[in-house]
Amino acid sequence: MHRSREWLFERIRRAHREQGLSGRELAARFKVSRNTVRKALESPVPPKRKSPPPRKSVLEPVKGFIDAMLREDLDAPAKQKHTIPRIMERLAAEHDFELARQTTVWEYVSKRRPQIRAEALEGRRHLDGMVPQAKRPGEEAEVDFADFWLDLA
Repeated sequence: MHRSREWLFERIRRAHREQGLSGRELAARFKVSRNTVRKALESPVPPKRKSPPPRKSVLEPVKGFIDAMLREDLDAPAKQKHTIPRIMERLAAEHDFELARQTTVWEYVSKRRPQIRAEALEGRRHLDGMVPQAKRPGEEAEVDFADFWLDLA
C-alpha cells in the first residue's frame, strides 16, 4: 500500500524518538536514503517536490507560419477560414512538417486565434465607440415661427 511522505516522516521521527535508532538504522528499516532520514529528523513536513522544467513545444519551428495563417483568416469569410486539418495539410505540404498531432495543433490554435484577433483589433480600438457631444442646452435648437389666427366667434 502506498503511504504518503508525511506518514513516512512521522514514522521515522517516532522510531528515532522512541527507540533511539541511528540514521543508518532508520534508513535500513524504512528502506530510504540517509538524506531522507536527515530531512525527516530536521522537519516534520516533507519538502515540496520540484516541478520539472517546461518542455519546448513540438510546434516551435512552425508557430510563425500558423500565426500567419490565422492572420489571413481575419479578413476571410467564415467558410474559407483555416480548419485544423487544413492547417496540418499546409504545414506538411509547404514546410515539410509532420511531427505534430492534430490535438497539439488544435490546442495551440484555440489559444492563439483569440489572441491574434485581439491584436488586430488593438490598432482599431479608437474607431469603436462614440464621440462625446458637449453642447449647451438650446445651442442648436430648431424653432419654426409661424402666424396663427384664431377666430373665437
